[in-house]
Amino acid sequence: MAITPARGSAPTPAGAVPEPQTLGFLLLEDFTLISLASAIEPLRMANQLAGRELYRWYVMTMDGAPVRASDGMQVTPDASAHSPLRLDWLVVCGGVAPQRSVTPALLTWLQSRQRQLRRVGSVCTGSWALAQAGLLNGYDASIHWECLAAIQEAYPRTAWSTRLFSIDRDRFTASGGTAPLDMMLNLIGRDHGRELSAAISEMFIYERVRGEEDQQRVPLKHVLGTTQPKLLEIVALMEANIEEPIELDELASYVDVSRRQLERLFQRHLHCSPSRYYLKLRLTRARQLLKQTPLPIIEIASACGFVSTPHFSKCYREYFGTPPREDRGETLKIRRLEPAVAPLADNDPLMQFSSATVALSHARGEPTYASIALG
Repeated sequence: MAITPARGSAPTPAGAVPEPQTLGFLLLEDFTLISLASAIEPLRMANQLAGRELYRWYVMTMDGAPVRASDGMQVTPDASAHSPLRLDWLVVCGGVAPQRSVTPALLTWLQSRQRQLRRVGSVCTGSWALAQAGLLNGYDASIHWECLAAIQEAYPRTAWSTRLFSIDRDRFTASGGTAPLDMMLNLIGRDHGRELSAAISEMFIYERVRGEEDQQRVPLKHVLGTTQPKLLEIVALMEANIEEPIELDELASYVDVSRRQLERLFQRHLHCSPSRYYLKLRLTRARQLLKQTPLPIIEIASACGFVSTPHFSKCYREYFGTPPREDRGETLKIRRLEPAVAPLADNDPLMQFSSATVALSHARGEPTYASIALG
């Protein structure tokens, strides 16, 4: 397989083998294992298919100590962030509650290290650390959709996108899940040609490599379970107008239906009124901001289209069963405490704690925690 030199790399003398590019994967507490694996595996396969080392990588933590992933599994790093590694790329790997993993020491290290790197990027919620360090100012960037509303409020100098991933000059950021796989395949294609990235995709039985234009949210027709075009258009308008809600009569006129037809569409397909559905969207956004940002409750109410804080608190309590101030207080309490880990009955010392219990305990402060009612 013919391999072309990496973009921006120094010219390689004829017959000489280029130096491999070295990546450091910096793991934050509660990082998502699926995003890390999705980013590393394409590099491994690139080396295998090329028959030589195109990429080498090291897994790091700030202090070199083991770190737990969001599923409770403990990962031992290869090195600390302060090891004398000569890195070409840095990838910050985030996961659950990225704000609590960002420390002043991490921000200082990122700011000092980025000048020595060819590329700086992140997977899942690692973008939060890069944004807080000021390394995404003036760049397009992606982050997991669950954190999008909060990070747009916190760091407006970055052009946040709903795309699966963003590659903007020397910055690359991927949302969660398997999106890092697509991002890495695109980066490998830029460095070494599409033939190699296509061959990696075949090895992983990956039918289609998604591009930067692909969106990370599941299409509304799958979320809503309907393909009714006017309903999909109305819901999209609602989602795009949270801070300044559109009157229902105006929504109906946008899609050329009457108010009564609008009501029937929602009752038939979503089993609720359009006003109730709109309120749910606004309260869900409010809960994300409440749990993921330090914004005052009065500002959250305004950002979600409520004219008064008391009215917002009343609606929030009726929908979620707890007032917003208590909900935020519970989240902060959870984040301050060590997770309660239930010992197992097994007498084997290695089986005394359940990774699943650890993971569930860490997730209690997330906006989507217990958001699906099971029978």
